[in-house]
Formats: sequence, structure tokens, C-alpha cells
Amino acid sequence: MNQNYKNHRKVDPLYHFGTALLGLIMLILSIVFFFQHVRSQLLLSGIVLGFALLFVFVTVKLRGYALQLQDRIIRTEENFRYYRLTGKLLDSKLSLKQVIALRFTADEEFIDLVERTVQENLSPDDIKKAVRNWRADHHRV
Repeated sequence: MNQNYKNHRKVDPLYHFGTALLGLIMLILSIVFFFQHVRSQLLLSGIVLGFALLFVFVTVKLRGYALQLQDRIIRTEENFRYYRLTGKLLDSKLSLKQVIALRFTADEEFIDLVERTVQENLSPDDIKKAVRNWRADHHRV
């Protein structure tokens, strides 16, 4: 499938509709159970609520770690790509989100778009919209 601005975001069904939804349902049911049984089964309710909160917390943190690592790798790859094409490192004025948006730019327009981004301080969304030759990224988390 060709990737472009309209379809570049990735949805992982197992995570987005499985784990995250299950965690949310578990949290809601645990809170309801906790308040319905607070007088008669305080200890059990607290344990169930605690496990639900722990499950949601761990799920969110693991997803965050993967995204953080991916962002660091993208910054390194794009810095190397710019160095390979120009012999210089990317401008330190570029934010991480701008560099991440620039990854979709083909080599032919990469340098010009980087310079335009630095000069005009383009938003990540504006950068993606400015890409003429989309370079797909099918390996993101």
C-alpha cells in the first residue's frame, strides 16, 4: 500500500482495540465494583482496583517507552541522512517533532524542506503537507 499524508498514521488493532480497551474496561469495572462493595468487601475491592490500575499503568508506560525509543532512532536516522546528503548535522533549532515529520520526505526534497522548516518554523503537520514525494515508513511502532 502506498503511504501518504492521509494514511501515514499507524493503528495497531491488538494494542489500540485490544490491550488498551481491555485495560480501560477493567479500570471502569474495578471502580464500579469498588464502590458497590466498599462496605462489605473492602480488601477484595482494593486488590481488584489495584491490579486494574497497575495493568493500565504498565500498558501505558510500555507503549510510551516504545514510542520514546522510536523517536530517538528517527532523530539519529534523519541526522545521519542529512549528514550523508550535505556533510553537516541537522540544525539544532529543529524540534524532535519536526525531525520526525521530516522522515517522510524523499531525499530529493529533504534538504530544501529542512531549510524551509528552519526558516519558517513549520509545524510537523505543515511539514507533512509540504512533502511532494512521500517516503513511506512502515516500520514504526
